[in-house]
Amino acid sequence: MIRVHELTKRFPGPHGREVVAVDRLSFEVKSGEVYGLLGPNGAGKTSTIRMILGLLQPTSGYAEVDGLRTLDAPDEVKRRIGLVSTSAGLYQWLTVREELLFFADVYGTPQSEAEATLERLADLLGFRELLDRRCAHLSTGQKQRIQLARALIHDPPIMLLDEPTRGLDVFGTHTIFEYIATLRRQGKSVILSTHRLDEAQRLCDRVGLMHHGRLWREGTLAELQAATGRETLVEMFMETVQGAAPAGLLAGSLSGGD
Repeated sequence: MIRVHELTKRFPGPHGREVVAVDRLSFEVKSGEVYGLLGPNGAGKTSTIRMILGLLQPTSGYAEVDGLRTLDAPDEVKRRIGLVSTSAGLYQWLTVREELLFFADVYGTPQSEAEATLERLADLLGFRELLDRRCAHLSTGQKQRIQLARALIHDPPIMLLDEPTRGLDVFGTHTIFEYIATLRRQGKSVILSTHRLDEAQRLCDRVGLMHHGRLWREGTLAELQAATGRETLVEMFMETVQGAAPAGLLAGSLSGGD
């Protein structure tokens, strides 16, 4: 459902030098799979998400969503994607019902279908009593649930979660965990972008460890444990970074990738 091939993004830097944010990144995500795009802040995760969405044009390479290349069919790609990001806010003076139906309309969802999906999500995420409350009057946890519902209101097959637990307490984080489990059961393709490796170890079917825009290791937890002799993703990542692996190293052999 998602294919990223040799995706590269360079930005102009100081003194005429280029800054390479993403460097020949390749990976695939199947239906019903949660793929962790992992690494510290500045690893290139958010730039990758933006290129998949079509919000940022790559310097080279491409991203495909459901067989469509982002650069060739940007609107069709966006219709197939739901985005959850802590940087996305709500329209404060709309009610929850108005907010969700507005976004369904933006995605071209028929009204009857949108209303049925709204009812289902209200029960699934537990916000039925909030439907006619203005978003400005919601608590942080309530806003979080509405943001999760907004990403699903057009029932996309693909979900991109960019640091979804940033700034959340234990209850908010638990909501995200349950949400991801629901997405997997629904057969959606999920990319979870995070620097919280301990959380990713619990949530992801496969992971890709990014550093300085490159994919250093990739595979299931069991494959990575066998290849590194380490138990946790934190230990694997620290060993990879501190070992000063050569710039060309990729561990695609763990999962058959590049």
